Amino acid sequence: MSLPILICDDSNLARKQMARSLPPGWDVEISFAKHGQEGVELIRQGKGDVVFLDLNMPVMDGYEVLEEVQKNDLPALIIVVSGDVQPEAYSRVKQLGALDFIKKPTNKAKIGEILVAYGIVESQQLLELENDLAALDKMATPVNDTLSPKIVDFRDHYQEIANVAMGRAADLLARLLDAFIVLPIPNVNILETSELHMALTSVEENEAMSAVCQGFIGSGIAGEALLLFHDSSFADMSKLMNYKGELDDNGQLEVLMDIANILIGACLKGVSDQLDVGFSQGHPVVLGQHCNIGDLINSNTSRWQKTLAIEINYTIEKHNIQCDLLLLITEDSLPTLNNKISYLFEHQ
Repeated sequence: MSLPILICDDSNLARKQMARSLPPGWDVEISFAKHGQEGVELIRQGKGDVVFLDLNMPVMDGYEVLEEVQKNDLPALIIVVSGDVQPEAYSRVKQLGALDFIKKPTNKAKIGEILVAYGIVESQQLLELENDLAALDKMATPVNDTLSPKIVDFRDHYQEIANVAMGRAADLLARLLDAFIVLPIPNVNILETSELHMALTSVEENEAMSAVCQGFIGSGIAGEALLLFHDSSFADMSKLMNYKGELDDNGQLEVLMDIANILIGACLKGVSDQLDVGFSQGHPVVLGQHCNIGDLINSNTSRWQKTLAIEINYTIEKHNIQCDLLLLITEDSLPTLNNKISYLFEHQ
């Protein structure tokens, strides 16, 4: 009898990657869920004896799924697969009953190791499956979804790349501040300059903020990383950073630059590592202090033309801290970026 496997992730690309990473020829029936609520329903229907679960999803996130499974004693062995690699994230999912944690992007060897470690697959069985090349065709079309070629949805690819990169940046910030970073679902749009403000859906237009921009270029890909830091966040952030100086404009600028260096540097490193490219980064530029978002964008219109905008909203749990990181990639970089992404995901 086939083992019911559930892959729960809001990214269609990530679901397919996960399915391809399972042992070839393994006798399983795979179901897919686009968010946590759908995942719980499928578990209740007996379609998730083993669940591969993302954390950052709409409707119901991975933590809420784990809580629901634990509270109702639902029959599911859950392995978390996430770009959120903060130590606190790992600790929380383990406390909520997850068997283990796999960081994105998925790794076939790690998945096989975990399946053997928890007795889901016998080591000899795994070896036989890996050697059974004829079984590859069997996994090409899992139940309830399809892995057959489709028109590539690059927005899904961009989101998954950003998901992994933002997780690495959050992990670095969490370790430095000894705090838990609440991660969102990245927002991806192709925007004209006049539409850029629409990407900042979480930013109140009447709230003052400060901004830093840093250019990057490498292997035919160029753009700018824009960090928007809410002025109301400076007090809590300076305490977490153990900043000892006076929190005047100069002090706030120092805090702003430190946060920009951490988040922009780590996020770009996460992107470059996945794409196997090296980015050269320009000097960070302060675009403004204590501005509203409308004034900030209007005064820098010449900097951005039509662009790929990836928006990430970071908040810190139990603190009044919010900042928005945008990766703005130039339009003429997209063909190169798309080629690299296509190669990356086709050969994983």
